[in-house]
Amino acid sequence: MNRYMQAVAAVVLGVATFAGSAQAEGDAARGKSIFTRCSSCHAVTAQNKVGPSLLGIFGRTAGTLPGAKYSKGMVASGIVWSDETLGTFLTAPAKSVPGTTMPLGVPNAQDRDDLIAYLKSVTP
Repeated sequence: MNRYMQAVAAVVLGVATFAGSAQAEGDAARGKSIFTRCSSCHAVTAQNKVGPSLLGIFGRTAGTLPGAKYSKGMVASGIVWSDETLGTFLTAPAKSVPGTTMPLGVPNAQDRDDLIAYLKSVTP
């Protein structure tokens, strides 16, 4: 490969890497809008609803928030919530944690990234 082709390949790789990392960051403002789909069961305050509060979810072990109701599967999962674990869970909750009572996932990758960015923004 000549130097020109190497330079072009490096630029393309750099742009692809930047685009991928930008997408992984998500848009917290858009995520707040997406969260309205979740707010009938979850809050981003200290209040538990049908589902647990998602305030401060990052770094929390699944199934451990006092006062929240959890399925046996969630309690036994041992998941510590991070970008990666939330992304996996939100993609297909029942597949990720068999027995979970969470009925819906977030199949769109950009929606998940944006929702995760929003949840990060409300983690103290």
